[in-house]
Amino acid sequence: MMNKIIKLLFVAVLMVSCTQQTPKETPAKDYNPEAKLKELNIVLPSPPQPVANYVNGVRTGNLIFLAGKGPKRVDGSEITGKLGQDITIEQGYEAARLTAINQLAVLKHMLGDLNKVKRIVKVLGMVNSDPNFVEQPKVINGFSDLMVDVFGEKGKHARAAVGMASLPRAQAVEIELIVEVYD
Repeated sequence: MMNKIIKLLFVAVLMVSCTQQTPKETPAKDYNPEAKLKELNIVLPSPPQPVANYVNGVRTGNLIFLAGKGPKRVDGSEITGKLGQDITIEQGYEAARLTAINQLAVLKHMLGDLNKVKRIVKVLGMVNSDPNFVEQPKVINGFSDLMVDVFGEKGKHARAAVGMASLPRAQAVEIELIVEVYD
């Protein structure tokens, strides 16, 4: 009988603890990536549309998984070429930075407000590389540096920067992104 009572109490405590809601997290008062973009003189373009059978991003819970985007300019042209062959590290860095702006445009479109970004979680940077090119991290820094410039500490992320034999439409970089957001 005592074992049965203890088990029932344990189940009751477990049920109560599982149903209690945690307080809703909100951004810090001094956190304002939208204002930071203005300070950096960055105007977000319309988000680039998918070029095949996929969507720009998928939200599951508090995570958003953004599809790979490249360095597409507002006029529709792209920064193309192979690092170590056709374009320099500096040009690749600018391509990655432009890709960051495009990903921010997608995020803004999905969320309505970049202040809802809790943290940049993971970046996968793919660099169109000559087989002898080994400076992919320097190229993808163009993306990472802008994330930190816009989001501060919340912009620091885990990352992979890898070389690829080719990328769609010969674009210089393609970058995927995982973002945690506030409710």
